[in-house]
Amino acid sequence: MRRSALTVTVVSAGLLLAGCGSSSATSASSTTSGSSSGPVSGTVNVFAAASLKDAFTTLGQQFEAAHPGTKVVFSFGPSSGLATQITHGAPADVFASASTKNMDQVVTAGQALSPTNFASNVMEIAVPAKNPARITQLSDLAKSGVKVALCQAAVPCGSTAAKVLTNAKLTLTPVSEEVDVNAVLTKVTLGEVDAGLVYVTNVRAAGDKVKGIDIPSAVNASTTYPIATLTKAPNKATAQAFTSYVLSAGGTSVLTTAGFAKP
Repeated sequence: MRRSALTVTVVSAGLLLAGCGSSSATSASSTTSGSSSGPVSGTVNVFAAASLKDAFTTLGQQFEAAHPGTKVVFSFGPSSGLATQITHGAPADVFASASTKNMDQVVTAGQALSPTNFASNVMEIAVPAKNPARITQLSDLAKSGVKVALCQAAVPCGSTAAKVLTNAKLTLTPVSEEVDVNAVLTKVTLGEVDAGLVYVTNVRAAGDKVKGIDIPSAVNASTTYPIATLTKAPNKATAQAFTSYVLSAGGTSVLTTAGFAKP
């Protein structure tokens, strides 16, 4: 009888340990997926700053490959405009902004909680590949006859460019003020302007279509990128998983390759 009781005790303890092991594995799986609120599947709508287009397109493809049955749909544009759309009820799951100011707008409206900064970016001068205006430094942008494109002041690339010009004590009148940084880059690529102030990541993504001219660090300016799963996300589980993927080591690697720096 004593031997039988001992056997039952050992078996019971083994079952208890097995149960604990199963619980730990489930917890680890939830952490890896970035969500514990439901299955990672279906469509996730990501509103992201225009300057994130190339890096996030890559991240979206990688995420879909890692999570069969998911589809990442992006809406790229100026962070200010995307924030306004979200606060007016646009059906988005994730917001990645090029400015903490625009993310704060969404948080204040109760549309996001606890955003996380995941990258930063600095400005660079982009000129057409052949550089017809022979621009070599920031002060050249203020020369007579030089056509410069900037972002509109309300969007992050515009406010960041304004900081650069203020730091350099430089005044210039742009011939064009664009809705986002990609539009500025397009003006440069097409040769419609002699130069544009864009992010270093834009110059890198454009390859040999443009030439980049560095801005001295003493006068350059940066912007910080926060990301958040939205509180009213239609597909919250997949939204949380995508947000976690952006913040992961793999996501950071893609962003670093694109030219982004740590926040």
